[in-house]
Amino acid sequence: MNRQQLVSQLARPITYDVAIIGGGATGLGVALDAAARGFSVVLVESHDFAKGTSSRATKLVHGGVRYLAQGNIALVREALHERTTLLHNAPHLAQRLAFVMPSYRFWETPFYGAGLKMYDALAGKAGLGDTEFLNRAQTLACLPTARAQGLKGGVKYWDGQFDDARLALALARTAASRGALVVNYCAATGLLHENGKLVGLTCQDRETGTAYELKARCVINAAGVWVDQFRQQDGQAIGRPVKAMVAPSQGVHIVVDREFLPGDHALMVPKTADGRVLFGVPWLGKIILGTTDTPRTDLPQEPRPFKEELGFILQESGRYLNRAPTRADIKSMWVGLRPLVKPQGDDSDDTKGLSREHTVLVSRSGLVTVTGGKWTTYRAMAEDVLDKCVEKHLLERTRSGVTTNLLLIGGEHVAGKHPRICDPQGLHSYGSEAAAVSSMPGSGHEVGAGLTEAMVRFAARNEYARTVEDVLARRWRLLFLDAKAAGSLAGKVGAILEQETGVDPQVRAFQDLARLYLALPA
Repeated sequence: MNRQQLVSQLARPITYDVAIIGGGATGLGVALDAAARGFSVVLVESHDFAKGTSSRATKLVHGGVRYLAQGNIALVREALHERTTLLHNAPHLAQRLAFVMPSYRFWETPFYGAGLKMYDALAGKAGLGDTEFLNRAQTLACLPTARAQGLKGGVKYWDGQFDDARLALALARTAASRGALVVNYCAATGLLHENGKLVGLTCQDRETGTAYELKARCVINAAGVWVDQFRQQDGQAIGRPVKAMVAPSQGVHIVVDREFLPGDHALMVPKTADGRVLFGVPWLGKIILGTTDTPRTDLPQEPRPFKEELGFILQESGRYLNRAPTRADIKSMWVGLRPLVKPQGDDSDDTKGLSREHTVLVSRSGLVTVTGGKWTTYRAMAEDVLDKCVEKHLLERTRSGVTTNLLLIGGEHVAGKHPRICDPQGLHSYGSEAAAVSSMPGSGHEVGAGLTEAMVRFAARNEYARTVEDVLARRWRLLFLDAKAAGSLAGKVGAILEQETGVDPQVRAFQDLARLYLALPA
């Protein structure tokens, strides 16, 4: 995969059917669906694929137990269906996981258990396992480090988990295999209008500074929390000012060693002291604790946790674990900005009441904006976007549902053989491409933390990696698991990358970033 040849395709004087702004879950999902339907597709991403929110999820593929409690049956039903589809299409990156909800009051087991039985009923044949009522001993067998004092029992249910950044990468590569042109480090800089009609976009390659114009019949704004930037550009061009539709919400996660929650079960607390949900999820050899839901008005590329958010997660974890994690136990911290959709005219700062569902809007000029939603339903979101494009006569009608059973790259011949994502990351993360990775130069040379020279070269040649961050944050998830270890490998990884790409791998920038993932708020 030669980047120069890839980027040079942007100069072709053609008109695409679909041009997409944003290389996160939503944009990449649309790119794959459109390419699979036979449309010509171009997608540009200003940074790396899944650099933003799409690599900072809680790593859960779920129907949304909290949405069931809110009475949003339609959203839960759709998510449960899409959960099954995702687990089928990416068996090397998404698997089922057992969750246990411990009860410290007598009413909690029957109350939450009844809700989870309804969860099973909504899933129907798409269920991953039956909900079980547990006594005290059974609960401790599943969660050996749960606080035993006052424990009455628990409820065990099933959901899924996945590797979000690698799933995004699989979407990008699968879309490319279907003919889509997907380019990272190429920022959309503006929109092209003719006589009030949107006819394309402008972009700039961040490595060379070269600017391009991309003509398209349909432009899709899938920039996540940044969608309003392009909506405002569009409104100014046609003389129709727009109100912001996104209210960002900050979700914080911290990572600790598996000793805090050993075993194969995740911890789920449905209602913490302030009404939020708390998860303790085994993932790639570590434990993820989170998450928060805090309004934020600014949109930094690297948001950091607030002091009170970190305190909340540590304090609440201590209420349910016999050994409370401290700040000194944190291996990494990351923050994602959720693009929650607010009703037009709603200026409230309370993000808990805002929509978790996705929204698709088409402006008078033809700009199609999609935001909201969650990873689990990315495929359904993509279908909705393209169906809306057809409805508005921006695209010709085609058969939908083409991605329902479309295996993603790496998922071939993996069904029934996949390992557990709660285990440490390894060669199995590549699925059916594991043999191809092993055949690369340096397969027997480990750089550190399980990462081999061959994996770094594979990332550069086949997975669009350009920088040390691309490799250690998103192709190999070490930054999200152990920031100190990731920083220590930056030089070695950078040397290999520079051999492969011939460009600055940005070693020092990554070392600074790794320190940021361990920096405690004052």
